[in-house]
Amino acid sequence: MNPPLAEQLRPQQLSDYIGQSHLMGEGAVLQKAIQSGTLPSMILWGPPGVGKTTLAYLISLTLQRPFFTLSAVQSGVKDVREVLLKAEAYLADSRQRQKTPSLFEAPAAAPPAEKAPAPPILFIDEIHRFSKSQQDSLLAAVEKGTVTFIGATTENPSFEVITPLLSRCQVYVLKSLSSEELDLMIDRAVAYIERHHGWTVEVRESAALKRISGGDGRKLLNALDIVVSLLGGRATGAGESETDSPIVLTDRLVGDIIQQNIATYDRDGENHYDLISAFIKSMRGSDPNAAVYYLGRMLAGGEDPKFIARRMLILASEDIGNANPNALLLANACFDTVHKIGYPECRITLSQTAIYLACSPKSNAAYMAIDVALEKIKQTGDLPVPLQIRNAPTSLMKDLGYGQNYRYAHDYEGNFADMEFLPAGLENFKFYEPGDNPKEQEIRRHLRQLWREKYGY
Repeated sequence: MNPPLAEQLRPQQLSDYIGQSHLMGEGAVLQKAIQSGTLPSMILWGPPGVGKTTLAYLISLTLQRPFFTLSAVQSGVKDVREVLLKAEAYLADSRQRQKTPSLFEAPAAAPPAEKAPAPPILFIDEIHRFSKSQQDSLLAAVEKGTVTFIGATTENPSFEVITPLLSRCQVYVLKSLSSEELDLMIDRAVAYIERHHGWTVEVRESAALKRISGGDGRKLLNALDIVVSLLGGRATGAGESETDSPIVLTDRLVGDIIQQNIATYDRDGENHYDLISAFIKSMRGSDPNAAVYYLGRMLAGGEDPKFIARRMLILASEDIGNANPNALLLANACFDTVHKIGYPECRITLSQTAIYLACSPKSNAAYMAIDVALEKIKQTGDLPVPLQIRNAPTSLMKDLGYGQNYRYAHDYEGNFADMEFLPAGLENFKFYEPGDNPKEQEIRRHLRQLWREKYGY
């Protein structure tokens, strides 16, 4: 099976790199750093498919430095330490080879000062997915110059990268590819396809390809690969590899083919929404087995654990609520744990929480109550707060009746005083209807004792 077209077309020298002229153009800041060989540790921040990984790789080729790479989705502190040990061994070996010449060589009158060997490059993709402890493990090596660190992220590093690491790095912002840069990428891809497949490709219109890409070079090449492969296969037949018939691309044709092959073109995007939907619905439907399965699918596919934990926090209030108030506490603790320890260890906490939420009694009463309240506010506007429950910090307000006739609940039997709290026009309107579960039935019985006549509990 051939690798994706985007991988086949990955540049092998900086002169073939497309995009980021503000960083890599003549006289630009990163270009100067590479030319001088004084490369700082850095974080490359930008949207997907704009060349972050490729740029890091090309820098290492240009400077002829060892290139170690880790993925934050699949690596932990142990993997970082192993790479750093390799980097230290490389530097020690380089220093040894720089030592004074053999005894048979005449010493120079003034030997030149020894130049420290350049450190290897450590590239970590999706650095925002590293936990605090994982990022901490990089600090000493970056500080001592054991490695030149390059991190790639699609998230704002101000929020996702710890301050000590951020202070040791330059942050370079990468931009989506322009229309002209996408056109250049299409031209190179077409030339490559014609050279390697023997097909003649004519791109009459490129607007659809560029629109589909959204400035993402990888998406552009994925789309082009699907369209050309499909049309080329139709033209040549199953067993042939060449044809005299040109493959002609128009905007309408590209749009139709991509729409029919959307799962192949954007598999990760589709799975992202389908899997999280299945995960949430499994927990809402009280099926812990399905919940754990879809959790595993998302983790295996590289989904951000913080995104999963965030969605469980929402479910704890939306679908469980006061049927089991501890669900929100556990979901919040899970989110905090994911932040602290990161993947892969946090997979256990995510599993524990998903099972707990799936097995918990369900109620959407709190969710329904606030939506009813917001809809009522939209209909009635800002109704005045009753005078008796208004704040009265000044004598004028007291003279106007603010706070008069307010009954302090703790002065009455059962810590309850029967009085009106809703604005005029909304008296007796019931926003909260307790759910049909043991905990909220207990709440209903309590409210019935207090408000049977007013709200009809």
